[in-house]
Amino acid sequence: MKIFLLFCVFYSPFILLLGNERSSYISDEYIPYLEEEDRSRTAPLFGLELGDKFLSPGPINSGSEIFTGAVWQPRLWFYGSHRSAFSSYDRGENSPRQTEIANRLDLYGNLQLTGTERLLIGIQPFNRDGRYFGHTFEPSEKSKSETSIHGRINTFFIEGDLSELFPKLDEADNKGLDIGFSIGRQHISMQGGLLINDTIDAIGLTKNTIRFESVDWLTNLRLTTIYAWGEVNRHDKRRDESSQVFGLSANADTIWSTIEFDVFAVYGDENSGDLVVWGLGNTKRINQYNWTFRYVGSQTLDGVEESSQSGHLFLNEISWTPTRSEDVVYVNAILGVDNFRSIARDDLSGGPLGMVGLSFAAKGLGTYPSPLNDEASQVVASAIGYQMFFDKTTQYLLFELGHRIDTQADGDHSTSLGVQWQKSFAKRYIVQVDGFLSHTDDNYSSGARFEFQIKF
Repeated sequence: MKIFLLFCVFYSPFILLLGNERSSYISDEYIPYLEEEDRSRTAPLFGLELGDKFLSPGPINSGSEIFTGAVWQPRLWFYGSHRSAFSSYDRGENSPRQTEIANRLDLYGNLQLTGTERLLIGIQPFNRDGRYFGHTFEPSEKSKSETSIHGRINTFFIEGDLSELFPKLDEADNKGLDIGFSIGRQHISMQGGLLINDTIDAIGLTKNTIRFESVDWLTNLRLTTIYAWGEVNRHDKRRDESSQVFGLSANADTIWSTIEFDVFAVYGDENSGDLVVWGLGNTKRINQYNWTFRYVGSQTLDGVEESSQSGHLFLNEISWTPTRSEDVVYVNAILGVDNFRSIARDDLSGGPLGMVGLSFAAKGLGTYPSPLNDEASQVVASAIGYQMFFDKTTQYLLFELGHRIDTQADGDHSTSLGVQWQKSFAKRYIVQVDGFLSHTDDNYSSGARFEFQIKF
């Protein structure tokens, strides 16, 4: 298996050169800018822009040609977001009520060299390893303030396209060198986050827009190969510095649907174990219905460590917009057979069931839990939700009913009712209120939270 995966990673650039039988053409027709279509951009909050402005109309800087033939138009943008939440919840079963204020700050610096080449660096100084800048009020015996601030870099990568970086190598644009690359610490999500949902040190190569004249039903094929060597958080959220990840991902746009296929392997230490995972996804629209089906599986290679076990997940998602409205109705369900394990999940992403709905999703801020258990071992789970939009979609109200059945002997049945209200204003501010009530056998849980967000 290791030999196969190493072959896939190191020889895939040659495979990616296939499938360039068609060329693209951009029209020379000039379309004038219409002032009435200008909706006024939302600039960075503190005006931190150097070079051409972000999403601003021209004129565009003509730039300078470098030795490779590429024309660089350097632009430096600083942006980010701040989230602050007050929450209180009670898990029942003689567990004390938890009340807290938690803060999260995401700061980014984006050096854009061309339309495809850039360097991105980001930090999250208010949170690390499940701890957040803030204060715990309850339980009273654990009342404390968390005020530590760190400068650890959690995002730092360079991405681009070989044909754009070295245009002199293929001036006619017919050699198939348009291979995208990305290297550094970056967030990777596969199969909607079921297989991988983590920020890891990785290198990726992507060949996009692969077409074949004889295959009319295939409108686009994208192949990606990934190798990761650091910052891998295994399924139990434990960082294993020894873990290495190898994988291949394929996305195909057809005249019927979009198909995703992935296969990944991780090799870790004796506490994490070795694991192979795979996934197949299909997304399409049937009349007014949006439908996504995913199947993912995992196979341990050397034992039954907590982060390395075997199992399968089957996820079905259906949503639609009722007639004469902008609202959304969704019905999602998932079946877990045995003990499926993701290759990598960070402490912000929650468990695999987060995709099912609000009842299982993590907030990514503080210790506020999902209403129902988000782990995917031997389970049947579902969520039915109705999302109502108001004020030209700047405000919504969401109600959801969730249910979980643990399928092992004498398994628990859990039900939850959740609500979420969100309102955006002045282009960069968001207010959100969440609440839930859940029931498992004879135990009741409840919680509520208020969150304020600033985008800058």
